[in-house]
Amino acid sequence: MIEKINIATPQVFTKPGIQPKTASTVQKEFSHFLKDAINNVNDSQKTSDIMTEKLIKGENVDLHQVMIASQKASVSLQATLQIRNKVVEAYQEIMRMQV
Repeated sequence: MIEKINIATPQVFTKPGIQPKTASTVQKEFSHFLKDAINNVNDSQKTSDIMTEKLIKGENVDLHQVMIASQKASVSLQATLQIRNKVVEAYQEIMRMQV
């Protein structure tokens, strides 16, 4: 028999035994995700700086490893900036919407 769907109550489709996430839980998870991503970018920048300093001081560091670390830090920073720009652009577009 086909059950009648009640439109007044929202239907939540989750796996049995798993509680749906609340907005505050999702917000906290997203916040932690962003912090981790920014910390990873920061760590790659620090690693690049340390390796560059070692190369300048004449320590035993391979030039290609220094260049790879430098490029990795540069690419991750550029990607982070582009994501930030897109988020700001989306926010501005939402603020321009007329209700």
